[in-house]
Amino acid sequence: MSTAAEHIAATEAHSAHNYHPLPVVVASAEGAWVTDVEGRRYLDMLAGYSALNFGHRNARLIEAAKAQLDRVTLTSRAFHHDRFARFCTELAELCGMEMVLPMNTGAEAVETAVKTARKWGYRVKGVPDGQAKIVVAADNFHGRTTTIISFSTDPEARADFGPYTPGFEVVPYGDLAALEAALDDRTVAVLMEPIQGEAGVLVPPAGYWAGVRRLTEERGILFIADEIQSGLGRTGRTFASEHEGVVPDMYVLGKALGGGVVPVSAVVSSAEVLGVYRPGEHGSTFGGNPLACAVALEVLAMLRSGEYQQRATELGDHLHHELALLTGSGAVTQVRGRGLWAGVDIAPEHGTGRQISERLLERGVLVKDTHGSTIRLAPPLVISKEDLDWGLDQLRAVLSA
Repeated sequence: MSTAAEHIAATEAHSAHNYHPLPVVVASAEGAWVTDVEGRRYLDMLAGYSALNFGHRNARLIEAAKAQLDRVTLTSRAFHHDRFARFCTELAELCGMEMVLPMNTGAEAVETAVKTARKWGYRVKGVPDGQAKIVVAADNFHGRTTTIISFSTDPEARADFGPYTPGFEVVPYGDLAALEAALDDRTVAVLMEPIQGEAGVLVPPAGYWAGVRRLTEERGILFIADEIQSGLGRTGRTFASEHEGVVPDMYVLGKALGGGVVPVSAVVSSAEVLGVYRPGEHGSTFGGNPLACAVALEVLAMLRSGEYQQRATELGDHLHHELALLTGSGAVTQVRGRGLWAGVDIAPEHGTGRQISERLLERGVLVKDTHGSTIRLAPPLVISKEDLDWGLDQLRAVLSA
């Protein structure tokens, strides 16, 4: 197979149709750019939904992976390995926490957070067995397992997958009064994203995140921040929660933690919370494997420099300034986001989010649509200002046409 059309035809014939990708077949990549099987280059303005915060094939991360490939890649947790303790120690320190429970994918980490909150509720808070409740936000996206889609409000994610897992209550995102009304003696946790990515990069009202922290502290309820997309530099801070001075009881991390090289996720919390586990009660064959730890340790070193958070702040300010000008033109109805992350609502007369994404593809820019009229922009934090401006020029050209 040499052409994009041949690759796509084979995919359609032999792969389940659980995605609707744009018609591009990537063969190689570096930094903020990818090249397809026919040699065409594209500016990646999506960065794997923040999994590629440090760009494609970041030299530091590839070097760390190659070095570890020559030593050992997997032991399972049946044995110790020489990367694990340092990974857990440094990730806990970055989060200002005490303990780490590593997994692989973001959904696995969210499942781990749910299990942890329930066990903590029974063992520590004293909630009657089988009655624990977790409060979540409408329009959330935490993954696609059976339990996680049970508290999704997205029909595409939820429909035809029942019966659903009980134990969750959904409240409107950004509504503190609704959240407070939902909290009761059975509530063990509030699980939310500080910015809802899949929903269209929705930023809650100022003070909301701090208000959630206050309510959970007052009621003795765990506050779980799903920072899988928003964390690790994307918004200009290490964690998006920092924008309101909030430290949750638990971080759920993934995506960028593996540097776009290997899947790495983790739940990070206190010894009181993660200390509820005993051997055999939860685990993963690949979770915390040597290769994953080696790459993630380099990610943590890069984040400690502050360089990437600063780039996300400076380039993010520029991105949002330029996008705000588009709202004045009438082509864009609203722009939301923080740092180097934006949801752009396209005026209906200019096309759907999918159509705009396809037109940008034709001009060499990769973005992704969501919820009909919105496109998401989340370029790698290593993108140059010149490349970012070029990408924005293509968006202006598409909208003016």
